[in-house]
Amino acid sequence: MKGMIQVYTGNGKGKTTAALGLALRALGAGKSVLFLQFLKAPTYSEHKILPQLAPQLTVENVGKPFFIAPEGMMSEEDKAKWGDSVVIFTPGNPPADYQALVEKGMARAKEAVSSGEYDLVVLDEINVALHFGLITWPQLEALLDGKAQGTEVVLTGRGATPELIAKAHLVTEMKEIKHYYTDLGLEAREGIES
Repeated sequence: MKGMIQVYTGNGKGKTTAALGLALRALGAGKSVLFLQFLKAPTYSEHKILPQLAPQLTVENVGKPFFIAPEGMMSEEDKAKWGDSVVIFTPGNPPADYQALVEKGMARAKEAVSSGEYDLVVLDEINVALHFGLITWPQLEALLDGKAQGTEVVLTGRGATPELIAKAHLVTEMKEIKHYYTDLGLEAREGIES
């Protein structure tokens, strides 16, 4: 079976959740899965259960317990709300420790996608790493061009570029119509958003 390239993007909720659902389906079919999360530390609720699901599931994280954002992306109000949980960087000059983690993640992703060891490789939030300039389109394109024939690759995160959208076989955009974060001022809830 030929593996395809799927992209889950958009400003709506559910990109990682959809990728987790696909991973669960693949595991149910006896397939091997790598769930590689960029820009995320293993602090979300799924990290408590994922390692117990199946021996053919590998979960790895290349992130820190804070978010990063380029200057101009967040309002002063949002920056104040996030406090120390967000690090603002000048475009083209991301924090060196984050850049090193992303480079390590890219090396791991390239090996996993090309080796044929995994039937499904999820590159969670890699679209954001591309959007923020932590990786380049030529780097990601080379990774996808080196994909083993039978490996399915899923790339998630807001801000998928036109080049990535053109390269993918399937693109799903999660569109926010209404969200209780903005409408009701709710924070992330454990087991639902975190």
